[in-house]
Amino acid sequence: MGRTYIEDLSQHVGDEVQLHGWLYNKRSSGKIRFLLLRDGTGLLQGVMVKGQVDEAMFALADELTQESSFMMQGRVRKDDRAPGGFELDVTGLKIYQIAKEYPITPKEHGIEFLADRRHLWLRSARQHAIMRVRHRIIKAIRDFFDGRGFTLVDSPILTPAACEGTSTLFETPYFDLGSAFLTQSGQLYAEAGAMALGKVYCFGPTFRAEKSKTRRHLTEFWMVEPEVAFNDLNDNMDLAEEFLEYIVQSVLKDRGPELKALERNTAKLESVRKPFPRISYDEAVAILAKKGVAFEWGNDFGGTDETLISEEFDRPVMVHRYPSAVKAFYMKRDPLNPKVALAVDVLAPEGYGEIIGGSQREDDLDLLLQRIDEHRLPREAFEWYLDLRRFGSVPHAGFGLGIERTVSWICGLEHIRETVPFPRMIYRLTP
Repeated sequence: MGRTYIEDLSQHVGDEVQLHGWLYNKRSSGKIRFLLLRDGTGLLQGVMVKGQVDEAMFALADELTQESSFMMQGRVRKDDRAPGGFELDVTGLKIYQIAKEYPITPKEHGIEFLADRRHLWLRSARQHAIMRVRHRIIKAIRDFFDGRGFTLVDSPILTPAACEGTSTLFETPYFDLGSAFLTQSGQLYAEAGAMALGKVYCFGPTFRAEKSKTRRHLTEFWMVEPEVAFNDLNDNMDLAEEFLEYIVQSVLKDRGPELKALERNTAKLESVRKPFPRISYDEAVAILAKKGVAFEWGNDFGGTDETLISEEFDRPVMVHRYPSAVKAFYMKRDPLNPKVALAVDVLAPEGYGEIIGGSQREDDLDLLLQRIDEHRLPREAFEWYLDLRRFGSVPHAGFGLGIERTVSWICGLEHIRETVPFPRMIYRLTP
């Protein structure tokens, strides 16, 4: 008899099956033992009745402790009242290990207590649901780009220079070549890929050494970055809104039980349909002024500013044409107004802030050289990047989407630390 997983039980009603997993909970009622097993795909209640199994088998059930590992065999029965909609009439039990007293109990625990035991906290129903949603978001991302002719181009994690400013770099010695830095973004390399393959995306971990303690920041996070040759800012915004709509609707379709377990108000996600509102930076500043915020033109928006702007809309809002002074060196300036860059940030609703940042890139060699000098970046580190403007330069654009902020928004989480299996923050490097 082969192993069966809980998520596949609908195909095995009436069959005798074996399930392997861990004890999530148990209770007794006279001559009946109820064993709740989790196997990573769901929860299943096994019902063991005294007299229907031998005495030794029945006694085994009483030995099981929370998170003990075991195999449960029996016949699958449909029961809408049970967790997951099925129950197992148990005929056999095999114990792999009796767990010691488990430190995480149903009582309330402090966040630091749980964070110190993140390797165990992941087993809880809430964390399980979040990780399943995260997985579906990542699958949607790959499906979206792979289904539209994009090529995955893996960018390096160790880089010779910054692309988002030198103040937030993690530095490491690199043999006889001096220092290397953990990447802040794969974008510059994605641009090289786009010049070779037309439309590409890179997807991997990125690092920012920001000393930030907000609920929106991690020092290590995952980012997907598409880049498309011959796209301009408007094309970039079209791609971003189609992309976000696809992700959200895919999760709603395939992760309904998980969103329900997280008590997520899915009505707010159902409205995430294109077209998204598009407003200029100037219009966003006017919204803040209307709300009584003393915001000075030329500054970048803070988290509170982004929340106040997004409150005006029931879906993500695209804010474009930011002051060039607060944007990266590679962003193309608007030929009609050089004070602003052809940049766009997408702000999620419900106060979740920026989830996408992108721009049309500067494709003029002389202007790019000027920007590098203005930002006091080492020109020699960017010679390869400048070659992209020397040999067949074209208009092109792209953006980056942060996975963890997207998970936080779609799941409706209070803090970004729950969006990744093992979060890295300025005050946490373990487990």
